Amino acid sequence: MTDIGETSLVVAFFVALYAMVAAALGKALNYHDLVESARRGLLATAALVTLASAALVYAFVTRDFSIQYVYQYSSSDMSLPYTIAAWWAGQAGSLLLWAWVLSMMGVVVLWQNRRQNLTLLPVLLVVITGVLGFFLGLATFVSNPFDRLPFYAAEGEGLNPLLENMGMFFHPTTLYLGYIGFTIPFAFAMAALVTNRLDDQWVRSSRRWTLFAWLFLGLGNLFGAQWAYVELGWGGYMGWDPVENASMMPWLVGTAYLHSVMIQQRRGMLKIWNMALIITTFALSIFGTFLTRSGVLSSVHTFSVGAMGPLFVSFILIVVAVSVGLLWHRLPQLRSEAELDSLVSRESTFLFNNLLLVGAAFAIFWGTVFPLISEAVRGTKITVGPPFYNQVIPPILLALLAIMAVCPIIGWRKASRANLIRNFLRPFIASLAVPAVLLALGVTNGWAVLSSWILVFVVATVLLEFYRGLRARWRGRREDPLRGLMRLVASNKPRYGGLVAHLGFVVMGAGVVASSLFSSSVEGTLRPGDSLTIEDYQVTYGGLNQYQTASKQVVSASLNISRGGTFLQPMQAEKYYHRSHDNPVTEVGLRSTLMEDLYVILAGWGNDGSATLKILVNPLVTWIWLGGGVLLFGTVVAMWPDRRERDRLVRREQRLVESEVARVGS
Repeated sequence: MTDIGETSLVVAFFVALYAMVAAALGKALNYHDLVESARRGLLATAALVTLASAALVYAFVTRDFSIQYVYQYSSSDMSLPYTIAAWWAGQAGSLLLWAWVLSMMGVVVLWQNRRQNLTLLPVLLVVITGVLGFFLGLATFVSNPFDRLPFYAAEGEGLNPLLENMGMFFHPTTLYLGYIGFTIPFAFAMAALVTNRLDDQWVRSSRRWTLFAWLFLGLGNLFGAQWAYVELGWGGYMGWDPVENASMMPWLVGTAYLHSVMIQQRRGMLKIWNMALIITTFALSIFGTFLTRSGVLSSVHTFSVGAMGPLFVSFILIVVAVSVGLLWHRLPQLRSEAELDSLVSRESTFLFNNLLLVGAAFAIFWGTVFPLISEAVRGTKITVGPPFYNQVIPPILLALLAIMAVCPIIGWRKASRANLIRNFLRPFIASLAVPAVLLALGVTNGWAVLSSWILVFVVATVLLEFYRGLRARWRGRREDPLRGLMRLVASNKPRYGGLVAHLGFVVMGAGVVASSLFSSSVEGTLRPGDSLTIEDYQVTYGGLNQYQTASKQVVSASLNISRGGTFLQPMQAEKYYHRSHDNPVTEVGLRSTLMEDLYVILAGWGNDGSATLKILVNPLVTWIWLGGGVLLFGTVVAMWPDRRERDRLVRREQRLVESEVARVGS
C-alpha cells in the first residue's frame, strides 16, 4: 500500500503539470480538446492524490513504523482519532493534506462551472493545477511522507503531547481550508485579467468561495486561540506568535476585500483595489504556509528548517510578479465607473474600513518579519513582542468596530442630514447609557468604557436595521414576527447574514475586552490544606498525586473550590512528562461559566508535597467562543445558495457564449 501511495503521489505531480500546460495551450490556441484534456487531468490528479492520502492514513492505522513519517508522529498507544490526525501533525503530511484539499476544491470548481464561466475555465485550470503542482512537487521531492526509515523500529515516537487535544482536529484543518480556499477567488481574478472579462462576473462567481475561505480561516484562528487557552497553560489565548500572526494577515486583508467588492458591484468602483486585495490575500496565505513549513521564525507551530524556505519564497515572488504584471497590463480597462461623491456615504465608510484592515495587516506583517530583517542587516534577530501589537492593534480594532456600526445603514453616494438622524440618533443615545452606567459603578478604565460604548452602539444599529425590516413586512403583509424574520433574511441573505456576523464580532469583542482588561490573578506556594483567595473564590490545595500511564508520568494537584461559602466541584491541575518528550505539558484546571473562567495552573511542586499554583479569573472568555458560533451562523446565511442568482449567471454566460460564437462566425 505504501508503494501505491508513493507512486500515486509522483504520478499526480506530473499529471498536474500536464494539466497546467494543456490548459494554457488550449487557451492560447483556442483548442477546446486541450482544455477538456486539462479538465480530465485535474480530475485524475484529484483521484491520485486521494489514493496517496488513503495510503498514508492506512500506514498510520496499521502502525507501519517502517515509514519515517509514521514513526515520527504516531505510536501504538495512540487512540484512533489522534492516529488519523497525525496525518497533518508534521511537514510532509500537511503538504499532502494541502494538495488533497486543493484537488478536491478544483473538482468542485469544475462541477460548478460546467455550464457557466466557460471562457474563464482554461485560466482557472492553469492557476489551480499550477498551485497544486507546486505543493505536490514539495510533497514528492522535498518532504515525502512515504520516505522509509533507515533502521528497524518496533515502536514510534508518538505525537507531540501538545497536539493530543481535540483542537488538533479543528485548528489545522480549518486553517488549511481557509488558506487553500483563497486559491479559488485568486484563480477567478487571474482568469478575469487574462481574458479581459473585467466586469463583476468573476466577483459574483467566486463570492461564496471567498466567504468560505474567509470563514474557515477565521475559525482556524479561533480554534487556535481555544487550543492555546486550554493546552499551553499560560492563561491567555493570543500571544502574537509568528504563525498566529501569519494566519491573521490574510484574514484581515480578505475581510477588506469582502467589503470593498460590494462597492464594485454597486457602483463600479475600486476595481484595481479589489484585484490588489485578492492578490495580496492569496500571497499572504502562501506566506503563512511558508512561515509554518520553513521554520525561519521560532514558534510552537513551526516545523524544522529545511529546503522549504527558498522554494516558498521563489513561489511567492513568481505569484506576485505574474499577478502584478497582469494587473498593470489591464489598468486602462479597470478604471472606475463612478467617483466618490461624499465622505459621508457608505462608500467612504467601506474605504475607511479597508484602510484600517490593511493597516492592521501591515502592522502585524512588519512585526512578524522584523526579526528576519534585523538578522539579515545586523546579524542579530530582534524579536517583536506582544507590547508592540498591544499598542498598535487595539485602537485600529476599536475604530473598525465603530465603522461596523455605520457601514450597513448609512446611505449610498451621499448621506443626507435626515438620513443620519434617522439612522443613528436613537442608537447613539441608547448606547450612551453604557458608559454612564460603567462610570457610575466606578469603572474608570478609559479603554473599557470606550470599548463597551462602541460595542453597544454596533448592537443598537444592527437591531434597529432588523426592526425596520420586520416593521415594513408587518405593515405590508401582516406577517407574524418569526415568519417575517425568516422571510426578511431570505429576501437578502448576504445583507442580513452580514449583520448577524457583525453581532458575532460584537460578542467576541466583549469577551476580548473583558478578559483583557478585567482579568485577575494570584500565585502562591501551598502545603496541603492551605488556600488561596481570588475575588470570591477560595481554592484549597488537597495534595499531590503522582502516577504513571503507558505513555506519560503525571503529577496532579487536587483542588477544592468554594465560592461565597458554597462548595463547587473539585478540580485537578496537572503536568505530565511524555515518554518520548523532555518538556512537561500543562493540563490546566478550568471551570468555565457564561460570566467567567476559573483557571488554575500547576506551576511547580516540591519534594515535601507543596505545590506552586497560579490562579486566574478571566471574565467572559466563553463569549469569545459563543461569538464565533454567531459569526459562523451569519456567514453561512450570507453564503447560502440562491437559485435565482445561479440561474442569472447561467443565462448571462449563455448570452456571452452566443455572442462570441456569432462574432467568430461573422
